[in-house]
Amino acid sequence: QVQLVESGGGSVQSGGSLRLSCAAAGNTVTSYSIGWFRQAPGKEREGVTSIDSLDRTNYADSVKGRFTISRDNAKNTLYLQMNSLKPEDTAMYYCAATNGRWTLRPSLSKESYTYWGQGTQVTVSS
Repeated sequence: QVQLVESGGGSVQSGGSLRLSCAAAGNTVTSYSIGWFRQAPGKEREGVTSIDSLDRTNYADSVKGRFTISRDNAKNTLYLQMNSLKPEDTAMYYCAATNGRWTLRPSLSKESYTYWGQGTQVTVSS
């Protein structure tokens, strides 16, 4: 079992950047596939990006080229670097972990993930 705590959210103007952190406790992050998800008011929670134990990554089309997922194994922490932010990126951002394994790349489906953090709010103003 793993506990996840997100941080780094805030308010930023369009075109700005933020880096979110997801600190893990109870187990090492390399044991899991980790995903970042977001949920805007009135919308479904959607997958943003994910990384597996082989460092394979997956990105939603809406964030490709703007967001980067990374992992610091020594700190047992995942990061989400978000650049060129847009108002439509405004949402609560969650990190999640799973023991699942995939052939090509880690899943972006929320149903595939078991352990969830509490989320951190990102607001992008125009």
